[in-house]
Amino acid sequence: MARKIALAGIGKIARDQHVPSIAASGDWELAATITRHEGVEGIENYTDIDAMLAACPDIDVISLCLPPVPRFEYAAAAIRAGRHVMLEKPPGATLAECHTLEAMAREAGVSIFATWHSREAASVEAARKWLADKTLKRLKITWLEDVRLWHPGQEWIWEPGGLGVFDPGINALSILTRILPVPVHLRSATLKFPDNRQTPIAADLDFRHPGGAEVNAEFDWRKEGDQFWNIEAETDAGTLVLSDGGANLSIDGAPVEASDVALDGEYPKLYARMVDLVQTGEIDMDLSPMVHVADAFLLGKRETIEPFD
Repeated sequence: MARKIALAGIGKIARDQHVPSIAASGDWELAATITRHEGVEGIENYTDIDAMLAACPDIDVISLCLPPVPRFEYAAAAIRAGRHVMLEKPPGATLAECHTLEAMAREAGVSIFATWHSREAASVEAARKWLADKTLKRLKITWLEDVRLWHPGQEWIWEPGGLGVFDPGINALSILTRILPVPVHLRSATLKFPDNRQTPIAADLDFRHPGGAEVNAEFDWRKEGDQFWNIEAETDAGTLVLSDGGANLSIDGAPVEASDVALDGEYPKLYARMVDLVQTGEIDMDLSPMVHVADAFLLGKRETIEPFD
């Protein structure tokens, strides 16, 4: 029998990914939405999460697709009501919020899931397995996309807590923290802020690797034309290129078949994982990608550049 789920925040990512993934799954039934704007046709909508929680005691899982800043209050309300919570990336506006939510979930005995959809890209697992026994020499992340294409009219991304270019950049960092066999930490960063914005539009990061490998990342939200989401890793046994956001993999230029194709798409895999967490009563709150972002804001040199509209 399908488990009832509510979806809070019906924006672009919810319509493009969450709603279709839920509809295609035999494990879930979208039973309610929570939004002050247009909901999903044929689904009961509420403008307030407390009203939904009171009216729908049979909905025990809430998936939150709101921007990061208002997400904590929604998640906390759901946990207090004894509901399981699924968090779109990033899982919160601050690390402290995320730690608080995890502690609340453990005390309430409910599951909470900090999702990182890019880790579910088709070739990420194959890349992780190939790198597991290699000696890394150099790794370069190049994540270039057009903010006008991916966030049309979304002003929250430029406000405090909106992350700016780290909204896509954290996807790359989620892959980095998944595929490397040893952790890295930030050594230096440069963040470029448009004169009229509160969040960066570009960033360069340099990491310290315990084996001395060169590890850095370039994020830029001003890329027009072809979009570019690549990770290149040079090792003692060859060079790996994970391209198209983790969808494709090559070793020394030769394509490698994806190792995990049981489910088609990143978000169906996330919802399958949520089923497992709820059934086993487990929690998955890996915050390692968000740690790198927080470190970049703490350690990064700020450069003010021309306004961006």
